[in-house]
Amino acid sequence: MSGKNFEVVVVCDALRKRVDNMAEEEKKKFSLETWLKAGFMASLLLSVILISLVSLDKETVFSPYEQDAEYYNIQLTEMRSNLGDDGTGYTVANTMSTPMLVNDWKDPHRTLLVIAAPEKPFDAAEAAAIHDFVTKKGGKVVLASNSTNAQLVASEFGVKYFDAPVVDPFQFYEVADETGAAINPDERKLWAAASLTRDVTQMGDEKHVPCSGENIANAQVNDCRMPVLFHRATAIQVLDEEVDDDRDVMVLAHASTPAFIARQDTNIDNLNNPTLGEGKTGLIIRMDYPGIEVLDEQPNNNFGEVDVTGSIVFISDHSVLANHLWNQTIAEETGKQQCDSTFYVSNALGNSHACWDSALFSSDGAEVVWNGNGPYFQALFYDMMEFDNEEITTKVTRDPSEFNLVFDESRHVSSALSSPFTEAIGAVVLLTSDNVLKWLIILNLFALLAIAIMVVPEKENWRHVFDLTRFRERPTKIDSSQYQMRVREAFLSKVRQFNDLTRDEFARKTPAEIMYMVRDPRLVELISSNRSYSNEELREVIPQIRRWGK
Repeated sequence: MSGKNFEVVVVCDALRKRVDNMAEEEKKKFSLETWLKAGFMASLLLSVILISLVSLDKETVFSPYEQDAEYYNIQLTEMRSNLGDDGTGYTVANTMSTPMLVNDWKDPHRTLLVIAAPEKPFDAAEAAAIHDFVTKKGGKVVLASNSTNAQLVASEFGVKYFDAPVVDPFQFYEVADETGAAINPDERKLWAAASLTRDVTQMGDEKHVPCSGENIANAQVNDCRMPVLFHRATAIQVLDEEVDDDRDVMVLAHASTPAFIARQDTNIDNLNNPTLGEGKTGLIIRMDYPGIEVLDEQPNNNFGEVDVTGSIVFISDHSVLANHLWNQTIAEETGKQQCDSTFYVSNALGNSHACWDSALFSSDGAEVVWNGNGPYFQALFYDMMEFDNEEITTKVTRDPSEFNLVFDESRHVSSALSSPFTEAIGAVVLLTSDNVLKWLIILNLFALLAIAIMVVPEKENWRHVFDLTRFRERPTKIDSSQYQMRVREAFLSKVRQFNDLTRDEFARKTPAEIMYMVRDPRLVELISSNRSYSNEELREVIPQIRRWGK
């Protein structure tokens, strides 16, 4: 076989192999896309089944959106209803996202964040974000917990949460069972006469005045108190050494002087159960940060800076917000007793103890009725929201829907399997209670990821393959006529960076100023002369450019 014929055979054989390889590559490409689509659908279906199985035995606790009758009494449903469209009229929402995003919310100074029963502690970044939300943005926060899960946030404000419940042998309330018989008294079920705007330890005779319905309706609650019931409260204290001069600190409610922290048992004589002292066993603490400047609509219909007050309220028990204590009707159904009950005269243990009418005296001698915790917190939230702020237009302050009440549902523990899903929702959902929207966002993220995988081209095979059909092909080279221009541009870029100038700043420099920066005569000639350099001359200049500036 002649040399020419052999060359033709080799070339034809190579061409045939290349065509076969191309067909095989197309087949593989189609197969990869098919597998990607199948994998995406399978993973989506598996995720739905897995999440459903994990959620089967999950009990939603302290959620304002839970309607399960079995756990209805320990939810916040009545609170949401009382403060939302059916009650006060606040715009109610929930958040599953991290508290690190609170400062990005719309109108933070008109937003109250309710964090009830945090089941997992906050991290330092989240605690700092909540502190800034209150102290810099004028936001409002209510943090209700009977554990140290709230401690990191409390520490930002100089507050300490104790790690055990409070036992108060003097201020506890009675409960009856379904038959009306007295349940064994529990000295951890506390009551307190709580103020709304003043430190109870600094009040005079007005601390004995109960707030009437008229007081609450007219927002005249400075000189009166209201009974509040707790289920399993711990103690909270303000650390004196942490007090900031720019804030107002008020202990709104505390236990009686004999109360103690039941760290080991309920025995008052046990030295491991400390007694904190008169007025030191705090139950509700409020901190106000006045004089924060924010932007809002002013009475002259202009937007400008107005002074608002950031507020945070620490509560030593999350149950104060639950249905069975918030709503009087539900409280009565669950056996909570008023002060006229005979249980307070002689309880099941044979001793008597005080009810809240021992601290609050009605002017007409009538019984001081506890109407649930709802009226107290409704009045407290109203005062925190600053409806009386005269620097904000009345178009805003007279409309409760302009103020936001946000329930934080990101503090509840998720199982190991569902945790990635809840964290994903927390990252994409900020303020929404729409389950359809949550799923829509998640599904779109999966779809975008799948599309991105499919459209990314496969990496070229960088192995050297001897191919007679491509022996004349060469990589694209730079035009030799551009060598000098590229060297000049590279050097000017080095000069700009050496002098720490932006592109715009460097462009405004005159040729004389640039030459002064360079100073080297040969390099000055390179950037200023119009003569053409040979390749040999450029090779000699490049090492000099490398050495320049060192």
